[in-house]
Amino acid sequence: MLEETTQNQETEAATIIELVEEIILLEELIDLEEWVKAGKKPCKAKKYRIRIDKDKFTVEVHSMTGREILALVGKTPDKYLLSEKFRGGRVEPIKPDQVVEFHRCEVERFQTLSLEPTEG
Repeated sequence: MLEETTQNQETEAATIIELVEEIILLEELIDLEEWVKAGKKPCKAKKYRIRIDKDKFTVEVHSMTGREILALVGKTPDKYLLSEKFRGGRVEPIKPDQVVEFHRCEVERFQTLSLEPTEG
């Protein structure tokens, strides 16, 4: 029993050390657009600068939903479609509840498109 408790404590200690090392090694700020254009692979950071249409925002989370990203520019999924633009020009739509993980994707920027028909 004592041996099992010691093993559990050692495992927990190793996990804590790994997490602390990961925090220390995190990039301070990654500008997704510049990072991807430079050909760098995504990784975790303390902050991310994301571009939505022409505006840039700094966020302190590793992921956001489409709805949360739209909210940064004061838009809602009932009136706007959110898309992610990848290196090379590929564009894919993002659903409102779809999670975008900034440290796992190679998104250059986000763009919005009004769902309401316009005249002209």
